[in-house]
Parts: sequence; structure tokens; C-alpha cells
Amino acid sequence: EFMQAFWDVEAAQEKAIQLIASFVREKSALPYLLMFTELVSLAMKTHVDSLKIQIDGCSLLLEILSQALEEDVVVALDENVTSSLVETVRKHSENEELLSLICTLLMMASASEVAAENLRKVGVLPDLLSILRNFLHNEQICLSCCGVLWSLAASENDVDQTLLKSAVPVTFAVLQEHLHNGTVTESACSALWALSLQGCISENDYEPTTGLLVDALRMNPKRPILVKNACLALASLLRLSEIPALRFIMDSKDSGMNLIKYLYHLHFDDAEVVESICMLIKEMVQYGEMMVVMALKK
Repeated sequence: EFMQAFWDVEAAQEKAIQLIASFVREKSALPYLLMFTELVSLAMKTHVDSLKIQIDGCSLLLEILSQALEEDVVVALDENVTSSLVETVRKHSENEELLSLICTLLMMASASEVAAENLRKVGVLPDLLSILRNFLHNEQICLSCCGVLWSLAASENDVDQTLLKSAVPVTFAVLQEHLHNGTVTESACSALWALSLQGCISENDYEPTTGLLVDALRMNPKRPILVKNACLALASLLRLSEIPALRFIMDSKDSGMNLIKYLYHLHFDDAEVVESICMLIKEMVQYGEMMVVMALKK
């Protein structure tokens, strides 16, 4: 009632957000905290110029969603909340601290199909790509933006293909920049897989994308989710052309087949990883004896 009564008073909203935040770690408070998500986002939208309200509001929403996740409570942010968050992104597009918070929040929210659809409706993709280009050095921003990109690209709903295609070089750049960071690479591989399934990777990019995915596997072989998604991305590329297959087999560092054998031995007890490896091999087999002979020569 206080927040609604003084919705246009910046200091009042600031105090209210701070007071709500003081209860955020009390588990019994979660049902009540969930009721505040829309009010907090309204305060952020009303006072979009106030950096303090944006940072405190994002931090509070992040805490609420994190606690809900711990309690296995699904929180689907509605269109009003998501549009408010995107408006904040656009207003404060150069503030790295705030963007790191809000991109993490968007990644967590996009796990819900409803929230992902709302983000698509408000046109968040160009904003995410712009953030990635400007803050390519920031690991948390790259991790989060690739996570949202995966949710948007994997959606069954229509997504602008031109926009998705423009996401390929940016995701490629993220992989190149953070190849040694398993968490970021895992997220970027997921995004590349979704983009490849949507047919967004052009023929000119088949070979370099294959090489980068192989490097990601070689540098992070013990991460099952990364291995699964990178193998699925490779399989989807091989389904389209023999160019990735040749690049995979004839990799300059070592044959991709040796890498696959190594990955299988590491993850033979993980059904999902083994399935993704089998899918990759299945796509390789479609090119017949040529691939077998080249693999043996290698």
C-alpha cells in the first residue's frame, strides 16, 4: 500500500525496496516477496533515471528469483516486468555494473517459456547483442546474454531470422574471448547449438564454427553439459554439409575422432552425453567410406 500510495516519490520507493530487501533471506517470506515483483518493477519503470533504484531493484528481484529457484518455485515474470527491465537496459546501456545484474536476472527469468516469450515480444535481442559487443570482456554478462539467446533461439515461436543470424558472429566472438572459461563457453555452445538448429549459421561459417566447437571440447572435456551441447551443435552442422565433417576429421591439432573417443571414456556413464556423441557419429556416417578412410589416414 505504501509503494502504491507514493509511487511517484523516488525516496519513498527507495526506502520501500530497501525494507523489502531486509526480509529477502527469510524463507517464510518468499510467498509475500513474490507479490512484490511487479511493484518493484513499476518503481524501476517510474524512476528509470534513478541508478540507485535500478541497481537496488534489480538486486532485490535477483534475490527473490534465486530464492524461488532454491525452493523449486517457478516464477514467470509477466510482460509488464520484462518490459520494465528492457527499458532499464536501454536507459542505462553503458553502466556495466547494472547490466551485469540485469542480464543475470533476464537469464534466470528466460528459463520460463512465458518470460522468454515476453522478452521476444519486447524485442530484447538487439539490446543483448549490443551489450555483448560493448562488454565482451565481462564474463558474467557474456554468460547471461548467451543464456537468454539460447532461450530465445530454442523457442518454438517465430523469431526474426535476420536478428538470429546477426547473433552468430557475436556468439562466435564470445567463444573466442572466453574459451578457457568453462562456464561461459558452456553457455555460448548452447546458444550456437540453438542457432544452428534454426539454420542461422551460413556455409562460410561452417568450418570456423566447427573448429571453435572442437577447441571448446578440447579445452573443457570434463564439463558434461558443454560436451553434450557442443556435440549436438556439431551434429547439426554435419547434417547440413560435409565441410564441417572434413574439418572435424582433419583438425590440425588432432583428429576429432580421437577427441570423441576420449570424451566417451570420460562420460560413458552419462546417458545424455553419450546420446549426443552417438548423434554426432551418426551424422558422420552419412558421408560414408570417405570419412572412414580419412579418419584412418589421420
